[in-house]
Amino acid sequence: METQNQINRTLSQPEAIEYVRSIVSITQTITRTELAKQLCDKFGFFDPRGESQRAGCLKALRELERKKHIVLPRTCKLRGKRSPRRLVEGVAEAKEVPGDVGEIRELRLIKVETQEQMRIWNELMIQGHPRGAGPLVGRQLYYLVKSEHGWLGGVGFSSSALHLEARDRWIGWDWDKRRASLHHVVNMSRFLIRPGVSCKNLASRALGMAVREFPGDFETRYGHRPLLLESFVDTSHYRGTCYRAANWQYIGRTKGRGRQDVFRKSEESRKDIYVYPLEEDFRRKMGLPEGSGLGAIDISAGIDGSYWAENEFGGAPLGDERLSQRLVEIAADKAEQPARAYCGVAEGDWPKVKAYYRFIDKPDDSAVTMSAILQPHRERTIQRMKAQKTVLCIQDGSDLNYSTLERCEGLGFVGTNQTGKQSKGLHLHSTFAVTSSGLPLGVLRAECTARGQRSQEDDRPLSAIPIEEKNTFSWIQGVRDCMDIKPLMPHTALVSVMDREADFFEIFDDQRRNSSRVDLLIRAQHNRKTMGENKLFEEVMQSPIQSRITIKIPRQSARVKKKSQKARSKRAARIAEVTVRYIRTELKPPPYFQEMPPISLWIIHVQEENPPAGAQAVEWFLLTTIDIQSRDDALDCITWYCLRWRIEDWHRVLKSGCGIEALAHKTAERLKRAIAINLVIAWRIMLMTLMGREMPELPPEVLFSDIEIEVLRAYAKKKALTFRAV
Repeated sequence: METQNQINRTLSQPEAIEYVRSIVSITQTITRTELAKQLCDKFGFFDPRGESQRAGCLKALRELERKKHIVLPRTCKLRGKRSPRRLVEGVAEAKEVPGDVGEIRELRLIKVETQEQMRIWNELMIQGHPRGAGPLVGRQLYYLVKSEHGWLGGVGFSSSALHLEARDRWIGWDWDKRRASLHHVVNMSRFLIRPGVSCKNLASRALGMAVREFPGDFETRYGHRPLLLESFVDTSHYRGTCYRAANWQYIGRTKGRGRQDVFRKSEESRKDIYVYPLEEDFRRKMGLPEGSGLGAIDISAGIDGSYWAENEFGGAPLGDERLSQRLVEIAADKAEQPARAYCGVAEGDWPKVKAYYRFIDKPDDSAVTMSAILQPHRERTIQRMKAQKTVLCIQDGSDLNYSTLERCEGLGFVGTNQTGKQSKGLHLHSTFAVTSSGLPLGVLRAECTARGQRSQEDDRPLSAIPIEEKNTFSWIQGVRDCMDIKPLMPHTALVSVMDREADFFEIFDDQRRNSSRVDLLIRAQHNRKTMGENKLFEEVMQSPIQSRITIKIPRQSARVKKKSQKARSKRAARIAEVTVRYIRTELKPPPYFQEMPPISLWIIHVQEENPPAGAQAVEWFLLTTIDIQSRDDALDCITWYCLRWRIEDWHRVLKSGCGIEALAHKTAERLKRAIAINLVIAWRIMLMTLMGREMPELPPEVLFSDIEIEVLRAYAKKKALTFRAV
């Protein structure tokens, strides 16, 4: 763009205009291309490789003609669209292609450099690719996939898409940065393995060869090195498996509009977007600040006292940029005094109070939804997850009691008190991401539902009710959500950790069929039948003890007996000495799933040998899809299950620290919006507490604003406390 601007400025000078007029008048037969070449020689319009910038020069000349400064020679345009050059006869079929890529003889990538090779490439694309041979746009390179068995496919590169929302958000650039650095992004516009060629791993191998060959060839031809590749996968034809196998990253979907669809008249199929960074630090080489886009970020990035609200809530898709900014202001204010109502937080600032209630009290069908409010935080959470080797995606539910809001519309039933009266409220089901050491990364997913009572007319047995109609389906949705984001972090292992409520056959079956790249770790509740002679619990208890370890048991508050819950005694925190057993087993499907094959799992038995007097011994049966190859693998699973209590702590912060059960609004939808804001605030409070406890060397600027640091400094001075220098 800067080169084009320089050409425009040079040719717009009076002396340059006069020079162009003289050439056109003297040499009346000159073509526009010849004129542009002569001007390039005259004024030094050359690229880094020494080639003349004729295209840029022609563009500047057309602009001068439009402004009536010059009159250019007439053009001789060909009518109709020029078809790609083809072979007289089609490309011969590949012969005797083996079933595995390792057995292919002389597999190689050939850069297209001759007219004959170009005709072959065109023919392959016309015969086998849904979009044909093109034409492609901008800077281009073509390759053929060749072997002793014949031509196997082709690859074509061209200029990148000008605007691509998912890609631009993932990179993290604004309009100016995109304009300056877009030439570093190249689109793999065509990729084809010929129909009829069935060879395992051939597609991913060809992709890998193209990625290795292309950067050097592109730099040789065009004078600069590409930093990022992009490609689109039409899911109506392909699944993108080869891209994932070749370590490309899925980052989102297109909007269904073509490059030239300015007026939104030409609808196209939506496509999956994949990218491949050619340089690890491509954002830095594009001049982008650290932490830009949706790349991996450190856990402490973005939670500082001054800008955390902008980082976690900024840009929320609420239908109006002003609403997004208001959300940031509300969250920043509420975080200062999380336990108080917003009226108290505003401290008499009536315009602030009115702005808050206008935000919360949007119509129920507006774009201001719970998921939209949480969307920026979810994206930041995913970024923090990318920087981890293993992430625990902890699922759990919690009832929010709003029985005092008698006039609130849209509430459901959340339990029965001692008198038999139904309590009204919402059920919160969340996925809370934490590191393998227990630091909270953020809220991945949260939904509030108003559960109703089952109709008395519905006499179907529970086994006949589809899982989608049951409350337990929320657990499956949580696992599927983890599966959806897994392609964004191919180097991060995701483990979905759940308590006994998630122990039902359908979740294991669904994971086997759809979510195999996300592992499950669930505490068993049912002593199920296995394919062996014994039931599940007996089978593992009869195995030998593999280890003895100590685990930390958190405190537990007492719970009175309710209709749907058992009474629970109070438990003090302690260190328990436990034995560990683990075996591989196969669960027999229940009677209503007899047609299903058995499910292969590992079960880990944890049992306390000598509990304190009056205390109930700890005993866990943990089911997992993680392949346990050693004692350390089993101990990791136990450690990760212990970290499930992190979501319980988060619920405690929500209810006690943020007071979400004291919220008062006239509809459930309005309650959900206020709850969504508090979910993120509670996460930040919890993270600050744990980081301050486990990372005392952390600079105070990470967690506190400048004014907060000054207040703490003054308080420390007054109380004669030690305050570490900033």
